[in-house]
Amino acid sequence: MYKTASTFLQRFVKPSTIYKYGFNWSPMYRRTTAKIIEVSDDLHKVVIKLQPNWKNRNYVGSIFGGSMLAATDPIYMIQLIQILGNNYVVWDKSVEARYKKPAKTKIFGEFLFSEDEITAIKKNVEHQGEIDVIKIMHLIDEKQNKIATFKKTLYVADKTFYKQKLKQRRQLTNSL
Repeated sequence: MYKTASTFLQRFVKPSTIYKYGFNWSPMYRRTTAKIIEVSDDLHKVVIKLQPNWKNRNYVGSIFGGSMLAATDPIYMIQLIQILGNNYVVWDKSVEARYKKPAKTKIFGEFLFSEDEITAIKKNVEHQGEIDVIKIMHLIDEKQNKIATFKKTLYVADKTFYKQKLKQRRQLTNSL
């Protein structure tokens, strides 16, 4: 549903605007209590804000770690899907969370892809068919203190390669 709406809206609105408001209006993202506050026109930079409120405070009054994880979870995957386009498959594969300090005030996170990273991803997928991409991002407070670090692993594949891999897997399963 989200991809269909995004494709339709791109006739009228910039992809960065769709990305920002699509996330912020989406019930699945709204429940994280985070908000996307900036998206670059090329989608290579996304910034989120998460502030403490009654919906995300834990037992000791800081932002619940699950809210921080949920706020960061979908960003890289959808960001990369939008940057790479329809010839690629992108999936979240894993995340490692390290909570460093209680979040008692507003916190922010930046999700960045450089042009060189995107070029390298495309080149590696072209040669290997599929790759894992590892991204590390930090949630920081207004004083630039690191609150949490997330190490995200994304699976990226050429769409044709991926479909062939699934077909082979189904054939193997059916033959067993």
